[in-house]
Amino acid sequence: MSLTFIAPPLQQINSEIARHAGVELYVLRLDLMHPWVNGNKWYKLKYNLLEAKEKNFTTLLTFGGAYSNHIYATAAAGNLFGFRTIGVIRGEERLPLNPTLSFAVQQGMQLAYLNREMYRQRNTQALEEYLRQRFGEVFIIPEGGSNLNGVRGCTEIIDRAMPTAGYAYAFDRICVACGTATTIAGIALSLHEGQRAIAFPVLKNGAFLAQEIESLLTNYLASDLPSPYSSPASWELVCDYHFGGYAKVNDELLVFSQQFSEEHGLPLDYVYTAKMFYGVMDLLQQGFFSKGNSLLLVHTGGLQGNIGMEERLQRVSKI
Repeated sequence: MSLTFIAPPLQQINSEIARHAGVELYVLRLDLMHPWVNGNKWYKLKYNLLEAKEKNFTTLLTFGGAYSNHIYATAAAGNLFGFRTIGVIRGEERLPLNPTLSFAVQQGMQLAYLNREMYRQRNTQALEEYLRQRFGEVFIIPEGGSNLNGVRGCTEIIDRAMPTAGYAYAFDRICVACGTATTIAGIALSLHEGQRAIAFPVLKNGAFLAQEIESLLTNYLASDLPSPYSSPASWELVCDYHFGGYAKVNDELLVFSQQFSEEHGLPLDYVYTAKMFYGVMDLLQQGFFSKGNSLLLVHTGGLQGNIGMEERLQRVSKI
């Protein structure tokens, strides 16, 4: 497995919708950084891995659902950087394993399962103590890499776009899909004055994430971790494009994703980026963005999940 990570390229989207709106549209292709450890997952893992290494931990333990991009990336990163990995999976074991969990096992990850009631306690000290008694001294990474180390990594995402773009493209708006609030918090901390971050929650009733974002920002700025700026840039949530909730899709989203991918040579994942891209294109048609704006859409990876999603959709269609 390669240790080589490439700088994420910047891709301009030549869209009639964007031209009509008077807006320039770019995508930061974090999905192309590495075959297995890419997207925002790498940035959320990076400083967790460094802390684990500095503290001489040999085993990483983390949490996720059966189709989790985070489980997939943690298994691969552990294999790359010499850690043993344990994935605590929500729900009961189902055999044969789906493509996500099969890959994790191939990377050496040990899978353990928790019923949903116990899994809801994953951020409590009591469950952490139970897991340490069961597995020994482990470095625990929260689900999705959602901690201050994760935020720190995400402060570096937009910096990766700047050398590619040069000074000609000072992006006015940065758009990203939102699941745990970690990525948008890191991005908000890294933007210049006048820039604005826009997060598209992929969960139903995602307005609650505003409190999560504020909490992460407050705790990060109160910590000793480095911050590009002393206060975050402005940000907002656009909660209208969840398509029914987390991992929910419909025919409209599937058709959009497939057509967009074919037209622009840009694959989207159904759970995160397809919803954000759909939202941006819809808002462009509504005149949400000002003429002359330059938009940067962050492709957060997660394409591995399409395999499992398509299998699930095929099973549903046969019922």
